[in-house]
Amino acid sequence: MEEGVRWVKTHCARMDHGGCALLVGVKGNEIVRVKGDPEGFLSRGYICPKGVASPDRLTHPDRLRYPLKRKGDRGEGKWERISWDEALETVAGGLLKIREEHGPRAVAFGVGMPKGLEHFVLIRLANLFGSPNVIASQDVCHAPREITGLHTCGFYPVADFHHKSALAVLWGSNITSTNEEGEICKLLLDQVKDGMELIVIDPRRIDLAKKAKFWLPIRPGTDPALALGFLNVIIGEGLYDKAFVEQWTEGFADLAEHVKKYTPAAVSAITRVEAGLIREAARAYAAAKPAVIQWGNPLEHTVHTFDATRALICLMAVTGNLDVPGGNMEAHDPRIMGLGPFVRADLIPDKRKDMISAHHRVIPRLMTIAPAYFRKAVLEGVPYPVKGFYGMCSNPMLSYADSRLTYEAFRKLDFVAVAEVFMTPTAAMADVVLPAATTFEINDIGHYGIGHGYILARPKIVEPPEECWPDMKIMNELGRRVSDPSLWHDDFEQFLEDVVKPAGMTYAQFVEKGYLKGPDRFGSWKEKGFRTPTGKVELKLSVAEKFRLSAMPDWLGLPEAEDADYPLVLTSAKSGNYLHSSYRWLEKLRKREPRPLMEIHPETAVLNGVADGDLVIIETKYGQVEQTARLTDNLMQGVVCAAHGWWFPEGDPASQYDWRSANFNMLTSVGKLGKEYGTPNLKSLPCRIRRKA
Repeated sequence: MEEGVRWVKTHCARMDHGGCALLVGVKGNEIVRVKGDPEGFLSRGYICPKGVASPDRLTHPDRLRYPLKRKGDRGEGKWERISWDEALETVAGGLLKIREEHGPRAVAFGVGMPKGLEHFVLIRLANLFGSPNVIASQDVCHAPREITGLHTCGFYPVADFHHKSALAVLWGSNITSTNEEGEICKLLLDQVKDGMELIVIDPRRIDLAKKAKFWLPIRPGTDPALALGFLNVIIGEGLYDKAFVEQWTEGFADLAEHVKKYTPAAVSAITRVEAGLIREAARAYAAAKPAVIQWGNPLEHTVHTFDATRALICLMAVTGNLDVPGGNMEAHDPRIMGLGPFVRADLIPDKRKDMISAHHRVIPRLMTIAPAYFRKAVLEGVPYPVKGFYGMCSNPMLSYADSRLTYEAFRKLDFVAVAEVFMTPTAAMADVVLPAATTFEINDIGHYGIGHGYILARPKIVEPPEECWPDMKIMNELGRRVSDPSLWHDDFEQFLEDVVKPAGMTYAQFVEKGYLKGPDRFGSWKEKGFRTPTGKVELKLSVAEKFRLSAMPDWLGLPEAEDADYPLVLTSAKSGNYLHSSYRWLEKLRKREPRPLMEIHPETAVLNGVADGDLVIIETKYGQVEQTARLTDNLMQGVVCAAHGWWFPEGDPASQYDWRSANFNMLTSVGKLGKEYGTPNLKSLPCRIRRKA
């Protein structure tokens, strides 16, 4: 190894979902190299471009290095430097003033991606402040899969790549480019080398489609119909697991009758996937023992996410692939502190009925607020006014559907504070900006509370700039000022000790071990049943009428109706070079992808007068943006795949760094929401394009 370099083991965080094990080379207080750790529990040496570039954040000249207070109008880009004492007093004063005048629920606490322990310290801060309103991205990320699982089978069905599978279905999951939360592609790739077959369901011919037995190029937004088509074939041809279905499912006869109309021919007309391909892929999934569905985030990007995720859990169940090794498993946490005690949920007993979402009757067990409902509270006072916002690890101006609405909401708020590493369009709208320490500069725990059955050590490797504080420290100090100080620690790092104490170890001992994993307990339902009202997998929901839910998954039509004026179908994709809207300022990554690229099939491009490299206007009935055309036959015809998360740090600070011109969420709306989660349509939008003159 390199002379004079000290190598430290950790896990990636904030650059991505934080699952890859890293070896970090350090000289003095400087990171000189990052590489994948071949002993990594999830990644086995894999590392992506973001991980390689991650140290560049720490020394970037544009990094926030001291607290800032707004001068002039909100969003004008004028700041003055203040001390930490003044910053904390200003933030505490702003939040307390709102609580005194309007009550604690008038302050919202915002968080995005990715999540370390600070995510749950933020929930604790909200709870102790007295606010039931934590604004998060769960409506379009993770919750539809997790909470739909809780209602259907009593747990969140996680893809198990640690045990051998005969076949994997990548349903909207481009796992070699943007690893799913807790699912790193290396484990899957190792199984592919050993002969595991693949089915890829995606409008794009992703890299793994080239190795797949079947690629099903699906029209964006029609996933519920395709899943119901699979069920039609599997049930109609008797390919289901009869013993499991008979003993451990509720409502099978009703489901069997329900899916009769979803023949491959009928589903083909909806999804644009050939009927024969639907039939053969369904047969392959049913025949493989065990088979696993790696379901991706795009399933959660339309108003029909509940039906899509319900149908896929039904598929897992009827084929006997639920909670078996190599299937979709129930993950069990190691002996660690529970989420409820950590966030002090006991101190806000009326949260379920007081939170904004209660008014909108979202699905039970969803405990964060969908951004659409947050902004409705700010702009319309429904169900009550929200006047203040404290945010971290998030950039709502880019990430929330309908960015214009977000801008108006932030303009209307009485007080906004944001903790950040770099100035973003959202931070630019704040009254106070707090400079955060970041990965490699803080002790942290990854994957706590995410539902995958393990936690990962993220130890501090170098010291942060003097005035850059860990988010946990910021909130610990802020919490002392806005709630009972005795409920906070003298040393914020005690939160780390709290989590691992039930395992009988210190945080330092946890770091030595690297990760803690819960036990593999497959098939515990054989003794205890499933944790549902009926004790079985509810193919037909027993609580449907009580909670105003559909009893069985259904196809309710396109998320947005077809429109002759907007004849193309718009979708989007995350980039392997960035994380949502983050890191456009890092030179290594920007060189790899310097501008937003809109993918389009060559024949679709010709029909619309577009050539490769043209600057193109993408337009929906909600707005328009400009991106550069990239012609590729790896995308189905008639579909436009736009780049997601684009803004320009080199832009004018007085206009929040050009967050409008290429931002995908200028094309989206919250006029139509899924009733279960408050999910807007981020995919399957009618659009049109033209070459910019």
